[in-house]
Amino acid sequence: QVQLVESGGGLVQAGGSLRLSCAASGRTFSGYAMGWFRQAPGKEREFVAAITGSGGRTDYADSVKGRFTISRDNAKNTVYLQMSSLKPEDTAVYYCAVRRLPSIAVLHTSYDYWGQGTQVTVSS
Repeated sequence: QVQLVESGGGLVQAGGSLRLSCAASGRTFSGYAMGWFRQAPGKEREFVAAITGSGGRTDYADSVKGRFTISRDNAKNTVYLQMSSLKPEDTAVYYCAVRRLPSIAVLHTSYDYWGQGTQVTVSS
């Protein structure tokens, strides 16, 4: 049984920082790409960041480039999203996902396993 559990969300003021974690269990994910997506009320789920299976390459949405950093620890089966200089428009439920291929994808339909999400709220 594959399970992804996100943590680290919360309420933060604009300009602040948060670090999200996603712990995977049920199998080893070291060969699989992992990603972060977010969904705000009334909006579609959107790509935030992704990292290859080896961790050697990353990709980011333009809206978060220079502010967010994705990383992974394959020994711990965990992926992280360090978020800095947060803005009110970053408010959303953040989801981690695993793709059963080592390469990055930006479409949410390309991912096979999903966590339950963690709320991030940025106040102005």
